[in-house]
Amino acid sequence: MAPNPTPYKIDGVKRRTSNSFPWVTAFFAVSAFVLGITILTPIPEKIRRRLGLERKITPSIRKKEPKPEVIYKDRVVEKEILVRPPYYEIKKGTDVSKTSRGFDYKYQIQEKVGRLASNEREKDGTYEASLTFSVVRPEAAKRFDELVKQNPDLPQILPGLKTLMEKSRVSPFFKGLYDNKKSRLKLYANRFDRVLTKHNYFDCETMLELEHPESKRKVFLFQTDMDVVSDGSDGDRVPTMPDKIVNSANYQPFTSYGWKKTGKIENPMIAGWNRMLAAAKAKGNSSEVKRLSAGIADLKRRSFLIAEYDPFVVIPVFILQDRESAWGPNVGDYVAVIHEKKVYPAIVGDGGPSSKIGEASLRMAKALNPKSTPYSAPVSGLGVTYIVFPRTSGTWKAPDYSSWKTECAKLLNEIGGLGKGYELHEWSNTLPKVSKGND
Repeated sequence: MAPNPTPYKIDGVKRRTSNSFPWVTAFFAVSAFVLGITILTPIPEKIRRRLGLERKITPSIRKKEPKPEVIYKDRVVEKEILVRPPYYEIKKGTDVSKTSRGFDYKYQIQEKVGRLASNEREKDGTYEASLTFSVVRPEAAKRFDELVKQNPDLPQILPGLKTLMEKSRVSPFFKGLYDNKKSRLKLYANRFDRVLTKHNYFDCETMLELEHPESKRKVFLFQTDMDVVSDGSDGDRVPTMPDKIVNSANYQPFTSYGWKKTGKIENPMIAGWNRMLAAAKAKGNSSEVKRLSAGIADLKRRSFLIAEYDPFVVIPVFILQDRESAWGPNVGDYVAVIHEKKVYPAIVGDGGPSSKIGEASLRMAKALNPKSTPYSAPVSGLGVTYIVFPRTSGTWKAPDYSSWKTECAKLLNEIGGLGKGYELHEWSNTLPKVSKGND
């Protein structure tokens, strides 16, 4: 038998010997690949929806599906966009022509030609009101008769005042004060609750720089109303304070005038400030923690005036910070406060807002008007005259009212003294008695 010429040929099966491209195999391979990719895309779901064959999801199945985070985030963003700031609310029957802050609101209607209402209602600036604050900057009183107009008793109280006025000049601080008022008005023009009232805008009749021709004693004189401050604390002299003050976040336990603590009784305000410090730490408010910590350290180290017991006046901070003017008051300088027929010795005890003037301690306020409270000013008119003697501050220490009176009397004598029948008020010590057990 002859051998098989093709060793790999099986008997009965015809071997394909064609060299053409395998189209059928390629077709099936491509089809399988496309089908696989299609299954992994949203196309089948779209086809099912188009044919109405979408899968019904039962509650049990729905719970197992993941939460659509993207849709949720979009919804939150949309809500935030819709939230509006606290716009001015117009209450029914409100008449804005007169305001509680003392300024009048005047208005006029201006009309422009526009396009279709459907367009204009969607555009900004097609229906608006413009607010313009128009304020008058007062001039400072310069003449002797203008000072006397606010207090007719001044010539008798200070016989030498007329001589002092001969070469007086308006202090640059007067302009600075009204520059600050303007800046505040500009800053809070859209916040009516922060705009100065008309009363506080026109709170200063004058600021004058005076110098006695013989003694050369300089005087910084200003005429204003009087508002009340109720700041300050001192554990050495007043070891306990009411809980409403100790726990108040608004009460200021400090005054600019302070001295080294001498007693062992802790300042009563420390307890309240410790509680505020703990709350600030819990909230992670680092700036507040820093402020409160520094304040507590200061309360442990120093003592301060107490407005309820100590007679002092407040000068705007921008004036106290001046280091060039020879008439610029400093903390601790002696002051004679004149109202009606009375003259009160005091010191510059604290710095106040730079946009207002005419503040004094509650003790001083009650001397002028017994009905005064931290919320009720003693003098509304501009008839309070402050005679400040710049650069006269002595050693800062616990108040000595008798010493204050003596020093003020000496300084007043250098500008002509008090008139016949007038004497400096004598302050009594109204501090509560401290138990020896607390020493």
